[in-house]
Formats: sequence, C-alpha cells, structure tokens
Amino acid sequence: MASIDEIEIADEPERWAALGFELSGDVCRLAGVDVRLSGAREGEGLRSWSLRGIASAELDGLSTALSTGPEREPAPAHPNGVVAIDHVVAFSPDLDRTIAVLQAAGLDLRRVREEPTPAGAPRQAFFRLGREILEVVQVPDRALEHSGGVDGPARLWGLALLAEDVDGAAAAIPGAGTPRDAVQPGRRIVTLGRDAGLSVPLALISLETVA
Repeated sequence: MASIDEIEIADEPERWAALGFELSGDVCRLAGVDVRLSGAREGEGLRSWSLRGIASAELDGLSTALSTGPEREPAPAHPNGVVAIDHVVAFSPDLDRTIAVLQAAGLDLRRVREEPTPAGAPRQAFFRLGREILEVVQVPDRALEHSGGVDGPARLWGLALLAEDVDGAAAAIPGAGTPRDAVQPGRRIVTLGRDAGLSVPLALISLETVA
C-alpha cells in the first residue's frame, strides 16, 4: 500500500515549536510521518511530499518524490495533544482526471463523495495512504479561473491533524479558532487562523466520536 514518508512545509521550525509541537531539528514527526519545516518562502505552504509504494511520482501536479524509506514506529503525542495526521488536503480543477492519475500510480481510492463541502467545493475523493488519508477536493467553478482553469494542475494545500482533546488544544495554541462540531458525526474540529503564523492551512480534529 502507498504511504507517506515525508511532507515538506515552508514554515520556520520555531513557529511550530511555539504552537506546542516537539521537534528534532527541523523535523516534526506526526505518528510515522516526518514533517520537514524548510523555512518560510513567500507564497509557499505545503511544498511537496514523498510517498512509498507508488509506481510514478507524476501525480497530476502534486509535487511528489518517490521514497524507499522504511515505515517508522509512531511517535508519541506532542505537548499540545496532537498525535498524527488525519488527512492531507489537495485541490484539483478536474477531479476525475486526478483520480485516474492517482489510481494509475497505485493509490487506493476508497470513495468519492458527491456532496458539496461547507466551503462550496462540489465533490471530494478519498485515498488511503497507510495510516493517513488524502482528500482531493474539486475546485469550485467560481474559483477555477483564479486557480489556472480546468486544465491546471492539482496542488497540495493543507493538513488536518488528530488531537486527543481539540478543545484543550485550541485553548493552548496561539491563533487557534473556536472549536465546533465537525462534518463527521460526533467529532470536533478547530482551524488555526492567520494569527498562528503558519504558511499552511491547518486544522485539528478529534480522535473519535464523543458522547
């Protein structure tokens, strides 16, 4: 099965440390995935990733490298309660095209959701990548021109991280928004706003359903 080895983000390591993540140099390990914080670059966020077990790194525009690195043992929870990546978010102007490319490379398509998101994206596809999920969101029609049109590439965008206590993490993390009920029944979610000082959109979502 395809799985994520490393993700590169254009943030300063000190910024993540200030938000309660534990780092080793410029690497923040989330379960078995290394998030490499390669320094701020204007206009850049989630820069690239490396994947194991895929037939090609040509993933319809997603900046990807092939990895032969071994699977890692899951790291412990961070001081802010984050334990892992729940899913990586990417956008595609042509979801059917991107699905076909990803499947041809060996990614495991689990389902296509033919319902709009709260933000207005019309459809999403979900791929299993080891412990994590890739969610590919179709760019809404109103945003197609800004994103390069229907023939433009897919792009990596953001992360949703699993947290032991979303409300507690939101209270402890500078720049966190107000926790709310997630789309998934019984789960809670909070987004980190611009005040968090990150280049990548980041959300925290609860581990399991709550009573």
